Amino acid sequence: MFHFTPTSASWLNLVERWFALLTERQLRRGVHRSTKELKAAIDDYIENHNLDPKPFIWHKTATRSLDSIARYCKRINDSGH
Repeated sequence: MFHFTPTSASWLNLVERWFALLTERQLRRGVHRSTKELKAAIDDYIENHNLDPKPFIWHKTATRSLDSIARYCKRINDSGH
């Protein structure tokens, strides 16, 4: 069974991606001894990111996404388990 995210919900994927970038580029590397330090790190990332913002752009077509899912399903079905 497949669950497809409706087009109207694609903005949520972009929000999730932005938070993943925040985590990868700012939070995971730091040591935050308080919520004040954590908030400062987040504010710093946002301020620097907004100096040269880049839009998130979908690169995969629906066909490419479905082909990728099909390859994954074949791989797990042929795994011998």
